Amino acid sequence: MNKSTFPQYNVPLTFGQVFAPGAFPAASGLVGVYAGAQLPLQVNIKARHADGSVRHAVITAVLPLMAAGQNGTLALNAAAAPAPAGATGPGSLLASGFDSTVKLTVAGQLYAASAAQLLQSTAYQTWLSGPMVNEWQVSAPFKSAAGVNHPHLSARFAIRSYSGVNGKVRVDVTIENNWAYEPDPKNVTYDAEVLINGKSIYNIAALNHYHHARWRKVFWPGLEPAVHIKHDIAYLIASQAVPNYDRSLTIAPAALTAMKASWDAAKPGPMGMAMVDKYMPATGGRPDIGLNHAWGAMYLLSMDERAKEVTVGLSDLSGSWPMHYRDRNTGQPVSIADYPYVRDIRISSDSYNRTTGKWEDLPACTTVGQCATPYTPDTAHHPSFSYLPYLVTGDTYHLDELNFWANWNLINQNPGYRKFATGLVKSHQVRGQAWALRSLTQAAYIAPDDHPMKAYFSKIIDNNVDWYTATFVTANSNQLGFIDNSGFAAVAYPGPGGPKTGMAPWQDDFFTASVGQAYELGFTKVKPLLDWKARFPVGRMTAPGYCWVDAAVYALSVRATETSPYFTTFGQAWQATFRGANNTDLVNSTGKRYIDQPCGSQLQADWRTQLDKDNKSNRMPWLAGEMTGYASSAEGFPSNMQPALAMAAGTGIPNARAAWDVFAKRSVKPDYTQRPQFAIVPR
Repeated sequence: MNKSTFPQYNVPLTFGQVFAPGAFPAASGLVGVYAGAQLPLQVNIKARHADGSVRHAVITAVLPLMAAGQNGTLALNAAAAPAPAGATGPGSLLASGFDSTVKLTVAGQLYAASAAQLLQSTAYQTWLSGPMVNEWQVSAPFKSAAGVNHPHLSARFAIRSYSGVNGKVRVDVTIENNWAYEPDPKNVTYDAEVLINGKSIYNIAALNHYHHARWRKVFWPGLEPAVHIKHDIAYLIASQAVPNYDRSLTIAPAALTAMKASWDAAKPGPMGMAMVDKYMPATGGRPDIGLNHAWGAMYLLSMDERAKEVTVGLSDLSGSWPMHYRDRNTGQPVSIADYPYVRDIRISSDSYNRTTGKWEDLPACTTVGQCATPYTPDTAHHPSFSYLPYLVTGDTYHLDELNFWANWNLINQNPGYRKFATGLVKSHQVRGQAWALRSLTQAAYIAPDDHPMKAYFSKIIDNNVDWYTATFVTANSNQLGFIDNSGFAAVAYPGPGGPKTGMAPWQDDFFTASVGQAYELGFTKVKPLLDWKARFPVGRMTAPGYCWVDAAVYALSVRATETSPYFTTFGQAWQATFRGANNTDLVNSTGKRYIDQPCGSQLQADWRTQLDKDNKSNRMPWLAGEMTGYASSAEGFPSNMQPALAMAAGTGIPNARAAWDVFAKRSVKPDYTQRPQFAIVPR
């Protein structure tokens, strides 16, 4: 869509695109069709499926004309594969006088980094190459006038140059304070200035750059193309690169307006964070939790420009969190393969590597007060910040963020608990295991095939799948299909039978959903685990003796006492959960037992309404077939359960589709038009 009130000519577009397996064969190419005419495309292939077909590519087109306010369609059609093109260096761009410089003034000392100097004097990486656009990437520490490197601060440039489009150049600048093993990490306060071709285009004063954090700005010298690119959501969903969000939903216009107003009010900038809880371990329903966060789901279902701005912007701001650890030796996030005893500096640990005779714990602050930050990251609540932004833009900043967050879920554990370089995530809370697995599989799926982190994450995923399969599926850990022995003690909730007799079905549902997404992303080895896990949500909706209205309770009793074996039927679990203290029957003031009320009936609803009156609750009367756990909330426990049921429905295990059918017919449903992150349905 042309956002300008004027026509635009020779408009360059560059975007990321995923393809379903087999849709873009290995020996084929692509041609665009725009306004009824064929349009050349530059296709930089980044990742392939197992059959060799293209999975993800960065595509560039130049639209000859876009009328003011025009909505155009660019179709991607099969074509003959193009002849291989040789790589083009930045010589012509540099000869034109191009430069981008960042200057930092730290405690009165000037430090600088020049893209032109780095492109001339250091090895650059080519990200995009072809007849339409080239992108070269360089990085280096900031240097003083005397040539002394700053110990903590470094610059990264991604210079994108379009050929024959009025010399258009895009400058992507990232400033980092995130070396993994640099002694005495600290916050650094500085004044920053960005110059392009000698002209100052961005300034920020007295920025407190937090330790192990980074920030990014993108600049277009001259006129930036005023275009909003919308992807085909039906195709994205069909590719299985994103979950099967309910496309019958229409995102509420008021929700989009409110989202944009919140974003603008936050005035997000370097080291900022908008809309996401700065204390990530905070509990309760929130929009940032899910396979994708609420704003990303709103974007996918609406393709609204405002939702895309927020979704991509949150990925930019995710660099503000102090959990980015880059290895100077590799240029990548610090690896548990290279440092099997590594652990985040915030948690003490036995990080002594007996093989090398070295401590591998990350250096801690040595100056009191020099590492204060408003942000506390947490595996159990970390959002998927950057998967969607990288998928639709192809910008490597987002790829780096995806890798940093996926990796941090490994290095913030006790090395022994994760089995050192094996990278098991079992010591996290069950919800933490869910989101760690989500981030790892998203990172491995979308990473370029030649990226070193792809094989690294793929191996760690394989290790985890082997462990979960052996521990739960092969060992037949329990008949109900729930995660029961994580390092955090999954069965930790009290119940009528006493302490440590219950577990959290909603956390377990997060895990099932993440396993389901892993399978959809092509990690087929996970199928036995998915089938085993699907028992749990399916059984809570369909098993004899279990009332589906209570499928999404906060805590479910899974054994009679702390030392008892697990129940073998869902009926036993339901009966135990809804017994009163000391195994007396749960009754209301009428003297009737809850477990005697017909499941889903008005009698059951009336019983609950009376109990609320007995407890002097002002809750609205219950409706027949209204599920426990905030059924009307888009972030209630039934909503948390929905992606697990949707993934389970496709497994083919007994009663899987029937379970979804029961769930779909429940009487009280949330309004997903404002927060659709759990609005996932079966394929």
